Amino acid sequence: MEELTYSMVTTANPEELIDELMRTYGQEIQQLVYAYVHNETIAEDLTQEIFVKCYKSLGSFKGKSSIKTWLWRIAINHSKDYLKSWYNQRVKVEDDFSYIVEEQRDSIEQKIIQEDDDAELAYAVMQLPVKYREVIYLYYYEECSIKEIAKLLDINQNTIKTRLRKGKALLKKMLEVPQWKND
Repeated sequence: MEELTYSMVTTANPEELIDELMRTYGQEIQQLVYAYVHNETIAEDLTQEIFVKCYKSLGSFKGKSSIKTWLWRIAINHSKDYLKSWYNQRVKVEDDFSYIVEEQRDSIEQKIIQEDDDAELAYAVMQLPVKYREVIYLYYYEECSIKEIAKLLDINQNTIKTRLRKGKALLKKMLEVPQWKND
């Protein structure tokens, strides 16, 4: 999909526009939300709520940023609001922690090792505090630039760089193999 402009958003049929946004960005938004909430079912529910919120707020889109940035900002704020909510603080929902790993290895042995490493890394990323998890996720998984992340999170670019550095250091510490396991 080509990037929507302000004039396209203001002249398009709102229902068709939301359908197109959901087709184009739905999976990305759901993955972003999952990075915050660690629960697939809740991420699906919040993603639906985000698109409802987007539909209701189409009139407030002024074209100061791209529609994708605007939508991600809504998703990030909604996810953070959920994390602060009474429901999230007091009700714990259990969910399967599943991973999707692309098949890129020739041998089954290599595939199993890669899947184990990917799962361990994804699990470690999900254990990071939110402020590190969100920048790691946006930078490495969504391949956003530091400038884009700064705009999305409304944080200084140097703060993003610092959080990336500290987040990577925490990941390294979490993933270090004890010396006795190498023997």
